[in-house]
Amino acid sequence: MIPSEIKRSIITQLGDALNTTITVNGESSIVGGCINNAIKINTNKGDFFVKWNTNSKANMFQSEYHGLKVLKDTNTIRIPNVLCFDDDFLILEFIPPSNPNNAFWEVFGQKLALMHKQTHSKFGLDFDNYIGSLHLDNTQNKNWTEFFIQNRLQAQLSIGNFSGTLLSDFDKLFQKLPNLFPNERPALLHGDLWSGNFLAKNGDTPMLIDPAIYYGNREMDIAMSKLFGGFNSDFYFAYNESHPLENGWEERIQICNLYPLLVHVNLFGGSYRNQVKNILSYYVG
Repeated sequence: MIPSEIKRSIITQLGDALNTTITVNGESSIVGGCINNAIKINTNKGDFFVKWNTNSKANMFQSEYHGLKVLKDTNTIRIPNVLCFDDDFLILEFIPPSNPNNAFWEVFGQKLALMHKQTHSKFGLDFDNYIGSLHLDNTQNKNWTEFFIQNRLQAQLSIGNFSGTLLSDFDKLFQKLPNLFPNERPALLHGDLWSGNFLAKNGDTPMLIDPAIYYGNREMDIAMSKLFGGFNSDFYFAYNESHPLENGWEERIQICNLYPLLVHVNLFGGSYRNQVKNILSYYVG
């Protein structure tokens, strides 16, 4: 379970955040995270979600805290209440697990579309953050293709062990990218939108967790949502009704997903490398 020194700090900081004295009555592990540990703590003031890691990267929980606050401040899609953080942990409102009901997916698509309408003058973000344990350089750029190549694809290629042939294929793809993406304003993205990073509060209220936010092309979130099987079709229909995607978006899904696939190669290796090779061979082979 959670180390005693971290537990003491949690009690102190949660008490400060709620302006009360906190007593922990119990704790239970939550399964799901690949990088960090997660528990539910039961206190005299209710239940709370705690994510912790004694080997966390510098500012990792701080950047997640700020990312959640940015999303919450849009007043578009629900975010669990963000209470406090430290170098070793992050504390959120605890949301009891619930399966999506029939209305959930339509609402989710509509709410994500509203979030994506939040825009900025540049792609990127005014602070760096993480996806998993990997640092993300969010240096801002007015050009989406340049940002996508430099800050997402090349950044992942630079930290992995990739063959010269694969790197050469990426260089060929980079030459084609300026003519592939539509010209759209930067959209506020979740940045890691797969089925493990949303909740269905009471079955009908979509809530986002574990963001890796930045302002980017909104097709990145849509593509990521399809990487591991896809969401319910009602989600995509509702999104497109609220904020129609540009023609050809389905053909660009694989290109967008080169980024999360490279992340997965660098974090987990395995078959993800072959998926990257197959996508490249289709576009530049």
